[in-house]
Amino acid sequence: MQRNGVLECSVCRSKVAVPSPRSVSRAYDKHRSKISSKYRALNVLLVSGDCILVGLQPILVFMSKVDGKFQFSPISVNFFTEVTKVIFAIIMLIIQSRKQKVGEKPLLSVSTFIQAARSNALLAVPALLYAINNYLKFIMQLYFNPATVKMLSNLKVLVIAVLLKIIMRRKFSIIQWEALALLLIGISVNQLRSIPAGTNAFGLPVTAIAYAYTLIFVTVPSFASVYNEYALKSQFDTSIYLQNLFLYGYGAIFNFLGILGTVIFHGPESFDILRGHSRATLFLICNNAAQGILSSFFFKYADTILKKYSSTVATIFTGLASAAFLGQPLTVNFLLGISIVFISMHQFFSPLAKVKDEKPAGTVELEDTQNHRSSDSSFVNMTAGAADDASHLSATDERKPLLPV
Repeated sequence: MQRNGVLECSVCRSKVAVPSPRSVSRAYDKHRSKISSKYRALNVLLVSGDCILVGLQPILVFMSKVDGKFQFSPISVNFFTEVTKVIFAIIMLIIQSRKQKVGEKPLLSVSTFIQAARSNALLAVPALLYAINNYLKFIMQLYFNPATVKMLSNLKVLVIAVLLKIIMRRKFSIIQWEALALLLIGISVNQLRSIPAGTNAFGLPVTAIAYAYTLIFVTVPSFASVYNEYALKSQFDTSIYLQNLFLYGYGAIFNFLGILGTVIFHGPESFDILRGHSRATLFLICNNAAQGILSSFFFKYADTILKKYSSTVATIFTGLASAAFLGQPLTVNFLLGISIVFISMHQFFSPLAKVKDEKPAGTVELEDTQNHRSSDSSFVNMTAGAADDASHLSATDERKPLLPV
């Protein structure tokens, strides 16, 4: 519970100062160094599911086009996607509330909802940025083929790494920075001669307008991902489904405002949000919803870098599927580029690339919480789920399931 810049433990009522972004990053890094086999299995499942969903997304977007254009409003697809995720979050909250033990604070009570809404109000920021990014995904499909869109999105890894270092004070070793440089090289190799010459859009060369969209397409979701990870981990005790309810609820509101904006500029007939939808768009909505839900588990229980690197693995799936179903050729540049990307990913997550903390464990949190000695165990438990560090918790709390059920 957070009040007036002070965090209060819900079990023992001990109080500590509000942690800084650097403390959040340090606490998570400390927890990650003690990661269990269950968390490794969770990471494998998250990466596998993300590869399939992210890899299918540009294919479904391409299949939903008619004569190279969208017959439906992309904002309507994003709106239905957010509504689908809200419904899923509500269903999971109901299931989770029914499995609560006696004495636990009810998830569906009005007081719990209001308190969680105040604590997670900052989720409105990434929700707005995601709404903008989801619209840009459709725009990018007008200028690049699906495999190229996937490779361009991998540029977010470098931007995210810089934002993590600036905002959350996350440390990266020289080997990891070199791995990110290799990632950029792999993307550049794949991009050679990817845009047909002489193509125009809106009266401008396609390269100029495509690069402008690419800049926004890379920076906006990168900031949203880092901010979302910080918001979810800083309120680690809050149910992920309750946090998702707020995040997706904000997203539905922003997309609905976008629909109202199109009505103002294009007339009342554009309010028909069901116009132009087909079976392909239905699959697209379901895929986008599942992808968004999976991403929230990445940000809260894993890592933003891992999420973006797993998306690079989906690139090879996207390229092969594009070649099989859409007739897109697999060029030598693509094969060389994806090979470099895989080398980069192996190098980044290699044990030799890990940053060695020069300070003794347990002193970092003392610095960032103004010498509150009790904050180390309480804060690590709150932000990173390391229940074994909190001595005031009971034995039953230490054996809580990995994910909320």
